[in-house]
Amino acid sequence: VQLQACGGGLVQAGGSLRLSCAASGLAFRRSGMGWFRQAPGKERELVAGISWNGISMFYAAAVKGRFTISRDYAKNAVYLQMDSLKPEDTAIYYCAADKVPLRLGIPLSIYEFDYWGQGTQVTVSS
Repeated sequence: VQLQACGGGLVQAGGSLRLSCAASGLAFRRSGMGWFRQAPGKERELVAGISWNGISMFYAAAVKGRFTISRDYAKNAVYLQMDSLKPEDTAIYYCAADKVPLRLGIPLSIYEFDYWGQGTQVTVSS
């Protein structure tokens, strides 16, 4: 299984970025997906999640209304559209797959996710 995240970069506050995560070797249609981030000196946190069927979505309070998660079954990809970016959004962003296929809802614990991607750096300047 490989998850390859890309799309990070340097952007000014108020700007936008779109992260992409391509999955291979994974039962993508049966897997919930999540985007996490980790800032220096902080724990990795769940930013957004989407269920295997795309019906349920979760957003952390800090990003709700600014970030949008989506998935494309034809491309085996999950995306994170990030708008109105703030300096506090600066972190390495990772995608990961729910370790339980066809789970109802979205797990909130990092330990319920498996197959981590390599991460992509997002830096928001003030």
